[in-house]
Amino acid sequence: MKKQTVYTLLIIALVLSFFITPLGDYSKVELNRLFASSPTIIEVENGGKISDYNWRLKDENWDFFNFNKSKGKVIFINFWASWHLPSRAQFKDIEQLYKEYNGQVEFYLVTNEEQAPVQEFLTKNKYDLPITYQIIGDQSPIKILSPPGSYIIDKHGVIRVHQNDISDWNNKTVKSLLDKLVQE
Repeated sequence: MKKQTVYTLLIIALVLSFFITPLGDYSKVELNRLFASSPTIIEVENGGKISDYNWRLKDENWDFFNFNKSKGKVIFINFWASWHLPSRAQFKDIEQLYKEYNGQVEFYLVTNEEQAPVQEFLTKNKYDLPITYQIIGDQSPIKILSPPGSYIIDKHGVIRVHQNDISDWNNKTVKSLLDKLVQE
């Protein structure tokens, strides 16, 4: 075989690996993480405000609770799904943010999935995050975003981040905003 033929076959094999092997799945997650940008911060005067915190949800034990327990606190909300590639790609950054701000910021990682695939995903990837289950059909005080949509809400209910795409959550911009909101 010619050298060029061997190179062509190697490139074809590499491209195929992105579609039919676990290496491809891992590579796609890493590529998504690599190209994720920092979320856009919304100034107070431009942010929408939550007036009603009434939102029924379920915790990781499948027990009901109400979102109003977070009124007056800094809140991070991420809508995600275990099957959704961009959701999976940003989960590592969110976990690092959670470890750093747990107790200062309320974290809601909201999914509309059943427990089994979520628990499988968390166990397989060794994530230790509090998962929140959406109750389909119940009203919420904010627009339910498609995965990987996210919000950061300040203590006064003002939306400071409204992000619809994958983001790099573990960076100086986000941490600076959270530090500022926690201190208010």
